Amino acid sequence: MMGVLVRSLRTAVSIPGALAPYDTAHVTVRYPALPARDDVERMSGRLAADPAGAPYPVVVLVSGVNCASEAYRWLAFRLVEAGFVVVGYDWVGELFAGEYGLTPGVDVVAAGPEHYGERPTTQALRPVLDAVAALNEAGQLAGLLDLDKVALFGHSAGGTVVLQSARAVWFPEVRAIVTYGAHTMASQMLGYPPSTLLPAAVDAPTLLVAGTDDGVVAASAIRYGEDPSSPAHDPVTRTFSEALPETTESWLVHLAGAGHLLAAHPEDPSTARGFLETPSDADPDRLRAVLGDLVATFLTAHLTDRPDAKSRLEQIAEHPPTEIADVRRR
Repeated sequence: MMGVLVRSLRTAVSIPGALAPYDTAHVTVRYPALPARDDVERMSGRLAADPAGAPYPVVVLVSGVNCASEAYRWLAFRLVEAGFVVVGYDWVGELFAGEYGLTPGVDVVAAGPEHYGERPTTQALRPVLDAVAALNEAGQLAGLLDLDKVALFGHSAGGTVVLQSARAVWFPEVRAIVTYGAHTMASQMLGYPPSTLLPAAVDAPTLLVAGTDDGVVAASAIRYGEDPSSPAHDPVTRTFSEALPETTESWLVHLAGAGHLLAAHPEDPSTARGFLETPSDADPDRLRAVLGDLVATFLTAHLTDRPDAKSRLEQIAEHPPTEIADVRRR
């Protein structure tokens, strides 16, 4: 879908169990639109969705901690151009006891050793999906969404909660999962022994993407009782090898020279933990282009019936661009 006009609409949703004023997520939905057709649309900026590609599968972008959803706008545009409706959300909620910030939603009780696997570890995903379902009932997007075909893209902690929350029994509509810079190693702060790797709670085809120069994942080794300087600390690869179900189609892709914040652009240096990164000689714009193409291709292959989608994915696997250091699948 080249030359797609991308527009957005916004809504808000309450998060059950969260206390005011930290109980509201602000949701942005980007969709392919028709050009303004009359003065009402020109003056309001409220443009109708293009029905040509409907029903549109939905992608939910689950942000990293203290990463605003706008940091993934570049990816949202890329995915709308590929034929998806794309949802992001911003929730200022409790990160730790008494500390607040932008969060993908982390239920620390559900993520703890006594309750892991009983329910999703994010409280936000179901309310956000319910809000999207309401938009499919009335307004610009009414009847244009395929709510049985949902994909999740999670970055950093957002990817972790996706990997911990996407069982079909909880989210039967989820048909594909992509994460960047995410894994399922468990923090000792939650009561886990050192080097604990939690089983991923996923049932859909899953693509893990990581950068070879991820300084944030490396520095975070101390959370898991490991040595940040040790090459053996590779939680993303461990997640691929040990945590993903053997019955699930699984992919692992490393981007050469990419850091942890590659997926968030433009990066806001006043927030998140980009200061842990070491500058790389790799071209971040080119790496993002490869990442965007990879994500769009994987999701198209698993959420649509386009005949060329799987062959394009196979081509990336067999003949990857030079920016891809490694591809594994099973």
